Order: sequence, then structure tokens, then C-alpha cells
Amino acid sequence: MTLRMLSATLITMSLAFAQQAPDTRNLGLAGDRFAPLTWDTMTPAQRTMTEHLLSGPRRGLGGPFNVLLRSPEMGDLAQEFGASMRFLNSFSPKLRELAIITVARYWTSHYEWRAHRQAAVQAGLAEPIIQAIAAGKRPEKLDADETVVYNFVSELLTAKQVGDATFAAAKKTLGERGVVDLIGLMGWYQMVSMLLNVDRYPLGDGVVPELKPLP
Repeated sequence: MTLRMLSATLITMSLAFAQQAPDTRNLGLAGDRFAPLTWDTMTPAQRTMTEHLLSGPRRGLGGPFNVLLRSPEMGDLAQEFGASMRFLNSFSPKLRELAIITVARYWTSHYEWRAHRQAAVQAGLAEPIIQAIAAGKRPEKLDADETVVYNFVSELLTAKQVGDATFAAAKKTLGERGVVDLIGLMGWYQMVSMLLNVDRYPLGDGVVPELKPLP
């Protein structure tokens, strides 16, 4: 499916969802330091953001949105940007999820890791790659395109810049738009990681974090 076709599909889905009144009785919000909000306690701006989330491609409010609702004007813009990075970027789901779990590992963001390591499996990323990243190690066997994305993301996270060879490889494989989309994807999920870590977002009863502290 081309990017244009995907965009049209998402727009059609959003319009269909918008025609249905969102269910505000059970929003599924969770939090620790930020207590879960309810529809009845929300301000008009918070309700607007909630309706946008429920009628958009996510159709839910799990993860960072209970925190972002505290600043709903910023949060609404952020969730729209995040949706564009997750659903409308210019590379494959496998490469997208590889980038996301590498960011989640860097931040030791347990909820983000748990959600996206499952998405990575569904997108076709090999389990040994996922386990190596979880352990804070470079995966031994990466496809050529996976190598390009992993090198770019890990180098930018750790060195705060990328060298000429890393940039050239990313540009050749992803194109200039793909490089910018990858940086945007990293930025969004670093923000998500910070929000979740500050909140100490709960994983759910009985869930043991997979990630161990990095050295």
C-alpha cells in the first residue's frame, strides 16, 4: 500500500469513527502520580482532546494520554503529531517498531517497551533482535534495512548526532523524507517515554517488567 493510499484509508477510517458517538463511560485511563481522569471531571478542552483520541485511528487513551490531558491544548497537538508518526510515516511497520523499541530500551520505558515489542513481533521483527535490544546489546543478525535504522537511532541517542556514513546510509535507504520521519518518530516516542516514566505508569496487575536497568 502506498503512502497516499494509506493516508486516504486513515482519513476514511477517521470520518467513519467520527460519525459514531464516543463511549465516554469507560475511558480506560490509567496513571500513578497523575490520577486517572473521568469524563465528568474533565474541562471542555480535555473533553475535546478525548473525543479526538476516541474518534481517531487509536480509538483509545492508553499510555501517555492521561498525563497529556493535563495540558490539553498541547496534548491534542501532540497526539495528532504522534498519530502521524505512527500511522503515516514513510517506512515499513517493521522498521518503525525497531526504532520505537530501541528508543523504549534507551529510556527503560516499561509500558512503551511492552506494547511495542508485541507490535514488533507482529510486524515481522525477529525475536532474537528484540531480545538483544532488551538486553542493551547490538543484535547480531540484522537485515540491511534494519541495520541502517538501528545504526541511525542508536547513534543519535547515544552520541547526540550521526556521522556522515550513518547519515548517507539512512538517506540512501529511507530517502530524505524517511530520515526526517525517523527523527520525528524518535522525538515522539522519547516524549512518550518521559511522560510514562515521570508518571510511573502502571503495567497492570501481575505484569513483571522485561527490561533491566542498563549499566
